[in-house]
Amino acid sequence: MFTCAKISTAALVRVGSRSLFRPVSAAVLSRPEVKPEVPPQSALRSLQTSAVSRDIDTAAKFIGAGAATVGVAGSGAGIGTVFGSLIIGYARNPSLKQQLFSYAILGFALSEAMGLFCLMVAFLILFAM
Repeated sequence: MFTCAKISTAALVRVGSRSLFRPVSAAVLSRPEVKPEVPPQSALRSLQTSAVSRDIDTAAKFIGAGAATVGVAGSGAGIGTVFGSLIIGYARNPSLKQQLFSYAILGFALSEAMGLFCLMVAFLILFAM
């Protein structure tokens, strides 16, 4: 039995030392491991997401898009204020017509841009998420 232990110990040391002196890439590539195929995350989520959870996600999308659309009303109010002030300013001092009109166009453009940004965010929430 002692002889058997000597032979098996020497064989184990020899095999173990051989694997220590091989390059890491050769040691890794020499024993290919079969990994189980993992499905993509989207497939996992569709399997794990219940109908109730999807309904909640859809409702949250519509609520978020509606909240983002509220900014368009603010844009409309801003445009009305700009042109209302233009009319009042022109009535007070008609000689400044050109300068007042250029400022009114600038105010209109800025208000309209904010409204379009709100609308863009609403569409992003609806169709991109």
